[in-house]
Amino acid sequence: MPRERSILLVDGQSFYASVEKAAHPELQDLPVAVADPERRSGIILAACPLAKSYGVTTASRVFEGLAVCKNLVIIKPRMQRYITYSLLITQIFESFTPLVEPYSIDEQFLDVTGSVGLFGSAEEIAALIQHKVKLSTGVWSRVGIGPTKVLAKTATDNFAKKHPDGIYRLGYSNIEKDLWPLPVHKMFMVASRMTRRFKTWGIDTIGDIAKMELPKFKSLMRRMMGKQSDIQAEYYWQTARGIDPSPVVASISAPLKSVSHGKTLRASLYTQREDIEVVLLELCIEVCRRARRLGVQGRVVSLGMGETDGKKGNMFNRQLTLMHPTSLTHELLTAVMRLFEEFWQGMPATHIMIALNQLSSDQVQQLDLFDDRRRIFDLEKTTDSIKDRFGDMAIMRASSLLDAGVARERAEQIGGHFK
Repeated sequence: MPRERSILLVDGQSFYASVEKAAHPELQDLPVAVADPERRSGIILAACPLAKSYGVTTASRVFEGLAVCKNLVIIKPRMQRYITYSLLITQIFESFTPLVEPYSIDEQFLDVTGSVGLFGSAEEIAALIQHKVKLSTGVWSRVGIGPTKVLAKTATDNFAKKHPDGIYRLGYSNIEKDLWPLPVHKMFMVASRMTRRFKTWGIDTIGDIAKMELPKFKSLMRRMMGKQSDIQAEYYWQTARGIDPSPVVASISAPLKSVSHGKTLRASLYTQREDIEVVLLELCIEVCRRARRLGVQGRVVSLGMGETDGKKGNMFNRQLTLMHPTSLTHELLTAVMRLFEEFWQGMPATHIMIALNQLSSDQVQQLDLFDDRRRIFDLEKTTDSIKDRFGDMAIMRASSLLDAGVARERAEQIGGHFK
C-alpha cells in the first residue's frame, strides 16, 4: 500500500507588511500597512497583525485604515523586493524537497513525503522551515499539513493561522471533526455567489456536502445550476471530503501560446487618435521585447480595445495573420494600426490589449528583399540588453515623453504596483 502523502502549504504571514517591517526595525512595535500613501482612496495591499488588531483589513481603503488606526504607518509597496524575497523563500523550500509549487507570491506547496527520512516528520520539517524563513527574511510562516493539496491549503487558511505555533495538520482522521463543521463559505473555491446558492438549498456547512451521496448532490446541483453542473458538483463533493489527486508539480509552466501586453486607460485622457497611437506603439514595443526575451515570434496579431463616450461604448478583439512570424516592433505596429484603423469607432479609449499568437522559435528568421530583418532584430536585441542592464527608461522613444505616454510610469511598476 502506498504511503500517504505529506503535503505542506506554507503561507507568509502578512507578507508585504512583514517584509517592510523586517527592513525597518524602528517600526516593529507600530501598526504598518502597505499601500500608496499619496492616494487616500487607494487599496491596502497588506496589513501587519498589529494593524489588523485595530481593525485595518486588506483590500480596505487607506482612509478607512487611518480612520480605525490613527497611528497607522503607510509604506509604499516595493514589488521587486517582494518578488526577490519570494524567490529566496523558494530556495529555502528546495533545500528540503525538489517538489515545490508556487501558488502565489506568498504561498507555496511542498511535497515532503520523501523528505521525512532526512529531516523528521512533516511537523518537524514545518518548524525547520519556519525558523529558516524567519531568520533569512524576517517573515513568519504558517504551515498547513495534509495528505492532499486541498487539505493542506484548508489547514493553513482555517487552522494554522489561529494555532499558537502556526502549524496544523488536517488529515482523514480529523476531517470530520475539524473540517465538516466549518461554514460552507470556508470551503476552498467557494465564493460569495456559490455560498448564497448553497444556503438557499439548506447547505450551511462543509459537512452538509460531504455527508451527501454523490448522486444526490449532483441532482441537487442540477436543480441549482442546470444540467451542465455535474463536473462542478463532483469537484465540490470531493473537496468537502478532502479528495484531491493533483500532485505537487515543481514546474508549472505550460507551453507558451501567446505573448501579450495591455493597459487600462482613463477615457478622459485618450480622446484623440494621436494620443491613442502613442500607447499602441508603447505596447507593441513591450510585446516584441517580451517575445524576444522568450525566444519566440508570432504570426497572428491580436488587438483588443474598449472605447466609450460616456453614453455608448464599443469593445472589439480582432486578429490579423501576417505573411511570416515576427517579433520586430515596426512590423507588429503596422499590423496593429491596420486593425485599429478598421475597427476603432472614434470614441475615447478605456483599455488596449495587444498580443502575438501562433508562436514559433525566433532562431529561424524569414529574409526580405527590402528589409534587413536580421540586422533590425539584432539592433532590437541590443536595445533589450541595455534596458535589462540599466532599466526600462535607459532607451525610450521620444513619443513616450508626451503626456499620453505610459511607458515611464510602467517602468517604475511591476504588475501595476511600484517596484
